[in-house]
Amino acid sequence: MFGSRQQGKVIARGLKIAGSVTADGLVWVDGQIDGELQCTSLVIDRGAHISGTVAAERIVVDGKVEGPIKGAEIILKSRAEVTGDIHYQSLVIEGGALFNGRSVQFRETDKRLKKKSVRQVEIRESLASRIARVVPVKVD
Repeated sequence: MFGSRQQGKVIARGLKIAGSVTADGLVWVDGQIDGELQCTSLVIDRGAHISGTVAAERIVVDGKVEGPIKGAEIILKSRAEVTGDIHYQSLVIEGGALFNGRSVQFRETDKRLKKKSVRQVEIRESLASRIARVVPVKVD
């Protein structure tokens, strides 16, 4: 998936965390989290349950999530149960997964294109003003 359990942080089965969890690297959830979870890579195993916002670059869900998910690469495995919106760059939903919410795709390039198009409009307006000053307009 994104590495072995030994290389990441594990929230073990039977462990319940209430509050925000922030970590670098891989987090493997077998237990329960009531609150926000933010990390680099995340695996939500079968039987795991998260109630709250989930944010990571790479996310694999095979358990239950109640709340929004935000990530670049998201995979909902066949036993995933997600209730909440998903904001993603790449989304894979396997057969059998349950998903109740909206999916919204975002792209990092959209922000750059938007800035570029605004700048192009400013350049065009600037050029139009210069032309108006140089070329006299006759009004009858």
